[in-house]
Amino acid sequence: MPGPADRSIRATPVTTATAAAAGEALPAETLPVEKLTTETKAFRLLLASSNAGKLREYRVLAGEQPSAVSLTLELFPDFAGRPSFEETAPTFAENAAGKALHYSRFTSLPVMADDSGLVVTALGGAPGVYSARYAGPGATDAQRIAKLTEKLQDEMRRAGRSSAALDRSARFVCAIALAVHGRVAAVLSDSVSGELLDRPRGNAGFGYDPVFWFPPLGKTFAEMSEEEKNLYSHRGKAFRKMLEFLASSPVL
Repeated sequence: MPGPADRSIRATPVTTATAAAAGEALPAETLPVEKLTTETKAFRLLLASSNAGKLREYRVLAGEQPSAVSLTLELFPDFAGRPSFEETAPTFAENAAGKALHYSRFTSLPVMADDSGLVVTALGGAPGVYSARYAGPGATDAQRIAKLTEKLQDEMRRAGRSSAALDRSARFVCAIALAVHGRVAAVLSDSVSGELLDRPRGNAGFGYDPVFWFPPLGKTFAEMSEEEKNLYSHRGKAFRKMLEFLASSPVL
């Protein structure tokens, strides 16, 4: 099971040449004035992604609570045209840090990158960092869930256990890294614990959300409202740590 992915770490600075500042990829979106404190610190960050849905999710998270940070978050410009970063590290934290550092070579602006996935106790931590490609390249969410169910059934048969006796505990883990001027400034991670169901429930969310049961609310992540998921999710918790870091950091 991933170890460093579950801890917040600050990486040692590394030396890398920086390039010219990147232009805007999408119209900037800054938190409303009424959300800000009287001692607000303003930041413009580039998200190492071309996923507009992920950008929207982070913008929603940034705007849901009062903060000492005024955050302008944009997609990395010409992301598909840059040399890609292969996420081959064994932990979420290393993948997020490597991605942020890689893309920081192409801009003078701070770069934020993340890596997340599902850690299943009965499968020794799998699918872990391979969550997105667990059922192969280009697989759908339904195919990934089917592969996960198949692996759990295999483990059940191997251990000679019934479905009720199988350890169904699991965690969603998210690591978010920030790199600036060719060095990693921070890597922050968090997780949320739950249990895996035999069958999907709910129509919201994505990935493994329909089979991830969250006992405190008595529903799966796919049955939660957007507000509930943002409050309890691994990504929401890790991102709030990032906002706290930005508010207190003398580095940026």
